Amino acid sequence: MDEAEIRQQVDKMVQGLRAKDLEALRPLYTTDVVSFDVEPPLQHVGIAAKLANWTKVFTFFQDLTYEVRDLTVTVGDDVAFGHGFGRLGGTLKNGTATSGMWVRVTFCFRKLDGDWSIAHDQVSVPFDVSSGEGATGLEP
Repeated sequence: MDEAEIRQQVDKMVQGLRAKDLEALRPLYTTDVVSFDVEPPLQHVGIAAKLANWTKVFTFFQDLTYEVRDLTVTVGDDVAFGHGFGRLGGTLKNGTATSGMWVRVTFCFRKLDGDWSIAHDQVSVPFDVSSGEGATGLEP
């Protein structure tokens, strides 16, 4: 049951992103969420910082797509984690279509008042150690 609820939370996040709906995203995160996103700084702390990141993304896209693939979830009594792959794409404001790139995603959840919320997320891009460049063409 808990795993199904967590997967529903991830589905709600995907739907909120596709709709570019900050208010649909807000209740999915804890107020003190810590996010290790792909853009600086090294960490974003709190719901305001997390939503500011999504706001920034929304300003670049006319239409937005987001998908999560191969999500694996492990659940405890009041904490859980999941990992998989995510891809953000869509149509940029200048009309350019982009399928985006696959990134690695990790979600950590806390059960608060009976509901599962994202307390931490991390997005990362693998990189080629010899060149120092991101390996953005990989697929799951």
